[in-house]
This record gives sequence, structure tokens and C-alpha cells, in this order.
Amino acid sequence: MTETKENQNYTFQAEIKQLLHLLSHSLYQNKEIAIRELVSNASDALDKFRHIALTESKYADETPLEIKVEPDKDQKVLTIRDNGIGMTKEELIGNLGTIAHSGSLDYLKNLTGDAKKDVSLIGQFGVGFYSAFMLADRVEVITRSYLEESGWQWESSGTGEFSINPAEVEERGTQIRLYLKEELEEFTNPERLKYILTRYSTFVPHPILLEGEHVNNQQPIWVEPKSQLTDEQYESFYQYLTHRTDEKPLWHLHLSADSPIQFHSILYCSPHNLEKMGFGVMEHGLHLCAKRILVESQCRELLPEYLRFVQGIVDSADLPLNVSRESLQDNTIFRKIKKVLTKKVLDHLQKIAEDSKEEYLKFYNEFGITIREGVNQDFENRNKIAKLLRFRSSDSNGEELTSLDDYLSRAKEDQKQIYYIGGPSLPQIRNNPNLEVFKRKGLEVLYLVDPVDEFALAQLFTYEEKQIVSVDSADIEFPESTKEADGEEETKAEEAAQAPGFEKVVELFKEAIGDQVEDIRASKRLTEGICTLVSTGGISTQLEQALNMSSQQQMPLSKRIMEVNASAPLIKRLADISGNEQHQEFIKDCGRQIYANAMLSAGLLPNVEEMVHRVDDLLLNAAQNRSSIVT
Repeated sequence: MTETKENQNYTFQAEIKQLLHLLSHSLYQNKEIAIRELVSNASDALDKFRHIALTESKYADETPLEIKVEPDKDQKVLTIRDNGIGMTKEELIGNLGTIAHSGSLDYLKNLTGDAKKDVSLIGQFGVGFYSAFMLADRVEVITRSYLEESGWQWESSGTGEFSINPAEVEERGTQIRLYLKEELEEFTNPERLKYILTRYSTFVPHPILLEGEHVNNQQPIWVEPKSQLTDEQYESFYQYLTHRTDEKPLWHLHLSADSPIQFHSILYCSPHNLEKMGFGVMEHGLHLCAKRILVESQCRELLPEYLRFVQGIVDSADLPLNVSRESLQDNTIFRKIKKVLTKKVLDHLQKIAEDSKEEYLKFYNEFGITIREGVNQDFENRNKIAKLLRFRSSDSNGEELTSLDDYLSRAKEDQKQIYYIGGPSLPQIRNNPNLEVFKRKGLEVLYLVDPVDEFALAQLFTYEEKQIVSVDSADIEFPESTKEADGEEETKAEEAAQAPGFEKVVELFKEAIGDQVEDIRASKRLTEGICTLVSTGGISTQLEQALNMSSQQQMPLSKRIMEVNASAPLIKRLADISGNEQHQEFIKDCGRQIYANAMLSAGLLPNVEEMVHRVDDLLLNAAQNRSSIVT
């Protein structure tokens, strides 16, 4: 940098000229950011003077510390003024003459011990100032330091040179005058400026006056102690953040953390899930602030996708800002904040579930569908998420929701598995023949009408060291303590399966439909129903069907094992007539129809045309037999 003493002009180095061009033309995509940066710098200057006034009483006075934004439409000038610490000539050169130099950082280096804690809100001054050239052809900085009796005027067109000259300044502080570019007269419109100031600078800790109006009167309640805040204040702040003035949140969570990173936060849950109303996946993200200045309106990196229903604000003084407040240097900061926030939200939901079942079910009915996504997304917190899930079950005939913990509290002592069944509706689930053995043994089964529930449990696989299995799985293990519950019915079924006629029926069934199933065998589950289908692929029939429907390429469903109840009256009758070759085609048709019925019970669609013709033939056969009996 060179100085010509005659005219007090200064020339930036060539590298600085290039950087200045980048800062003023490319760094910020949104021109509104310039107002935010200049107001933030003004707030920093006020913070510095407040600290000085507290530590050195000779500089204290009764003048309120404030920021004034003064648009002049006729002159196309926008002035931002503060009565803060001000700058000397040397500070002007150092702070505004060197890109990426921070007067605040130098100031903080001179503070030690408790004094440093008092100025934790002081930000970086210098770089954001150059965003002024996004709006202005020429910028003037008129300032007077609290240490001096007169002031200075800094001026530049952003082309590589600036000048500093003495100026008569009556009051301590700094005013920045932006001589706006031709096409940017909108930045002298008071309504436009009010929108920008309320959006980005509402929580600046000093009054911002626009044409005499105090525009940032919303208090940053997240920095206040929780004990000093009322429910009405929390609700009011929620309505301010969401612009829903007639709505109260389901719950709020006020957090303050010092480790591993310092931040303050207030999180809210809306009472309504807009996704359920057909509005598509919610745009989510928390308001991110750095020292009360808005950095990003919807920061998606602060919470996982499955907690997208959470709204609120996070403010941290530890964010490592680079040359733009819009860009963050170190994503590890986000990961640390995200880890803390996620744990706190999940713990808060668990506390609600424990303290108020009714309140939690109200939440779960709205957002349970979203929470379930976390089983697949968040391995680290999978067990916490699993505790929050709720399902219908046979314990209440599917009428009420239960947790996995409650399910286990009712399970048999020697029970090693958690059982579930999926289906398109509760009536169809209740009538599924696979439930028969569980009812007989007194074993509770989770009822899953929504395939997403089943997908979540399949991803979870185990809970509290209990394997989670579908009732149509070949891997079912029944507790030893339930064997006596099977009684005489199971013994009769086992005896019937040993009869020669039954073996012939199975043989004929295999000839008729053997290519459609993996195997046909006597059932150890059924004592009432005729037939059921058992899965061997590790996932239930319903889940496999749902996954197949969501896939772009349709794949044939895996083959099931067809289990037949040898003691069912129909099967016993078929066994009786199986020795007569004239009846074998009839038995095969019965096998085909029994298989089709089992498919329907499992929520699968058989070949409808074939089934209709087959039923017609069976009815005709039955009618003819009835006619021969009458005659």
C-alpha cells in the first residue's frame, strides 16, 4: 500500500484490488446481505463501546447505544449510522484498508481473563464492509473515535484506491454512506429496508431505527434463562418464526450448550403435519445465527431429515465464518451441533412419551410416519428411535397403539422373538390364518397396516436382543412355555398328517401347483384354517410386495411354502377320496383354489380369470353331486 501525503490518497496492492473485485461482485449472491453486514458491523462497534464504558467509567455517558438507517431517495444515498467505538485514522487504514483484517480480533487479543468473556458477542469487522460496493458506486465512512476530539472521512469507489481526510464530526461513532448504483434505488425504499432489517437483523442487541421507527423489537429469547420465560413468550416467538399467528406449538425445547461447542437454541414442533395434508415433503431447516445475526434461513445440516418437522433457531458464537457469513469453513461444527440437537430432541420426545401418553400419541399421530424414517437413516440413534415407535397389536385387537417396551413387558419370560403381521387393513390382518397359532399360545402380535412400519421393523431387525420376525416367517420360534397351550388340537393335526390319504393329497397338490411354491407340507401352526403361506426370504409377503411396487423394475415375488392343515374337514375329506383316480383332477382343482385363497389372505392377487373359471367348475361339480343325492 502506498500513501501520497499531499492528497491523503492510498492505493491498494494489485492482489488486494483483485480480491476487492471478488468481494464486491462475486462473494454475495444476494444484495440484501450488504445491509446485514453493515448493520452487524455497527452492532459490533456498539458492543465494543459498551464494554469500554463498563470497564473505564470516564468514557461512560447517558446516550443510548443505537443504529440508525437513513434512506435519502432524492439523493439516492443510504446511510447506516452508529454511536459506537468509532475509528482513528490508523484504524481506518488497518481495518478498511486491508482485506480480511479484523479489528475485532486485534481487540480481543488484548483482553485476558474475565474481560474476554464480557465481549463474547464482538464479531469480525472488516471483510463484510466491502459488500457495500455491491450496492454503491461510491462509499464514504465518516467516523470519530471515542479517544479523539475530531474525526476522519474515508472514501473509495471500489476501484483500487481510497482516501482519508480530516473531518469535523460532532459525535462519537461511525456513519457509512452508500451512494447507490443507478439500478438500486429500491434500497432507499423504507418498506424494502424494513423487510431486510427484520429478516436478518431482528435480534441485534441494540435498537435499529429506520426513519425513527424501532424495527427490531423482537427479543432474542433463546439467550435468556429458561426460568425467566413464560409459555406466552415461547408461543409468541414461535408465531414470529413461523408467521402462524393463530397457532400454538405442540411442544418447545430450549437448549444451551457449552461443550463440545457453545450455542443457544429454541426448537418447536408444529401441531400439524402438512405432509399428511398432501403438501409434499416439508422444506426443513433451522434458522442459523452467528451472534444473533441470521446466517441462513433454512439450514438443513443442523438436524437429520427424519426430524424435519422441528422448527426453530440456533445461535452460536463459535461458527468459524470465512470471508462471507454465507459460507462456513468447518463443517465439523455443524456435525457437532447436529449430534447434540438430535440427541436432545429424541430425549425430549421420550420424556413426553413417559410423562404423558396422550400428549405423545397426539404427536405420533401427526409425525410418527416421519420419525420411522430415522431407523434407516440414523444408525447411531436407532435404539432411541425404536423406543419412540408405536404400533397396533393383538393386545387391544388393533384398537390402540403400543411401544416395543410395552410389548416386551407383556411377553413370555422365555420369548426370544417379537412377532408382527402386515396387511392392507385391520380386518384382513385379524382374519389371517397365520395368527391362529399365536392366539392359541397367547402370544401378542404387532399389527402393521402401513408397509412403512414393516420396513422400519425389518431395518431394525432386533430390539433389546429380541429378533423381530413376521408371523409368516419360516424362522418362527415359539416359547417352550407355550407348548401345553396347543393341547389336543395339535395332536390331532399331527396324527392326520401321518395318514396315507393326506400324503396323496400333498402329492396331487404338488402336481397341480408345485412350480408356484417352494414346498407343500403339513402345517404345525394351523388347527382351524385350511392353508397358509410361509415366507422363507427373511421379509414378509406384504413388505416384499410393497418394495416390488416401489421399484422401477417389477420382479416376481419369491416363492412361499404352502402349509396345509391335515385335520381341516375339507383336507380330511380329500384324503378319504384320494385313493380313487377319478377324483384326482378334482383334488388338484381344490389344491389350486386353496392356494388362491391363501394368496388372497396374504394380500396377494392370484390369477383372477383362472380362479373364476375354477370356482364355477367346482360349484357345478358340487351341484351335480347334490343332484345325484336327491335323485
